[in-house]
Amino acid sequence: MNKDRKIRLVLTGGHAATTALSVIEEIIRRSNLINWEIYWIGARSAIEGKKIPTLESTVFPKIGVVSYPITAGKLQRKFTLWTIPSALKIPVGFFHALILLLRIKPDIILSFGGFAALPVVIVGFFLGIPVCIHEQTAGSGLANRISSPFAKKILLARYESQVRFSPNKTLVVGNPIMTQIAEIEPKEKPGNPPYLFIAGGSRGSQAMNNLIKEILPKLLRRFNIIHHTGYLDYQKCLEFKSHLSSSLKKKYEVYKVIDPLKIDDVYRIADIVIARAGANTVSEVIAVKRPAILIPLNDEQRQNARLAQIFGVATILEQDEIDAEGLHAAILKLSENWYDIVDGVKNKQVYDKEASRKVIDILEKMLK
Repeated sequence: MNKDRKIRLVLTGGHAATTALSVIEEIIRRSNLINWEIYWIGARSAIEGKKIPTLESTVFPKIGVVSYPITAGKLQRKFTLWTIPSALKIPVGFFHALILLLRIKPDIILSFGGFAALPVVIVGFFLGIPVCIHEQTAGSGLANRISSPFAKKILLARYESQVRFSPNKTLVVGNPIMTQIAEIEPKEKPGNPPYLFIAGGSRGSQAMNNLIKEILPKLLRRFNIIHHTGYLDYQKCLEFKSHLSSSLKKKYEVYKVIDPLKIDDVYRIADIVIARAGANTVSEVIAVKRPAILIPLNDEQRQNARLAQIFGVATILEQDEIDAEGLHAAILKLSENWYDIVDGVKNKQVYDKEASRKVIDILEKMLK
């Protein structure tokens, strides 16, 4: 491909910061061969009805990616106060996508799913722009299923997703993970005291936070804790920390959000991970080979969590069946079995480490 030709790539998605970052890393590695210009079109807010910035909007501008928020609605699975206002924004999203794509004039679109991406994919198709979709989950997101007829290629993270899409379009490539995470080695032994990394996903989890707060003092007597709370519970957790004894305060770090460019620092010191089971979190837990407790939010996350369970690194707890004391017992059991878990997975191959390269290889072929 001609180095002098500028390739305009639009990345789009609902919440795919780390996946997109992994792909951007691979593009940067090839910048001496192809002149890429990268844009991101994503959700305006991290949570419907809340003025909370998305991770993508705060991180991507730092690495030279031009970021545009889109006013896009979604079909919510549960009826809430925001269901009707969100649905009314759907046609607005298509008009907004048209304006942005006519302004950018991209050569190709790579979508990571989510309803912020849906209008970009469909409008892009009718503008004659080649569209590639990446499905990160072990199942399939609703937005990706709706988008799939408008895509030339559908890239899958997991073989389990193949039954949901046209076999003529699909390729299994894995789920892109960032280089700094892929390079983390299994630990030889836990810290003294061990580190717990508690993460509710890119938006945070109030249900998980509530469970943790009930047992936090007991946990802090045995562990150091890094707690990614999300925006909604950050102040509450800070206030809770302020009432702890001075010795326990030193062992408890609270973050509303963790920069994905620095998340490898957390994984390097973490001994045990307690998290939701989003596709990217599961990929990272498998890659760093840290014993984990995964608490799925829904069936899609449950399918993701099973991959980590089969790999041998994770215990799955159901949110509707677990209470704070049950979670505490599960953490202690995982800590006791730490060496057995790590020894069992330390020599296993991680398929996702080559995913970013495979994605960009396919995009380059689509551009020829």
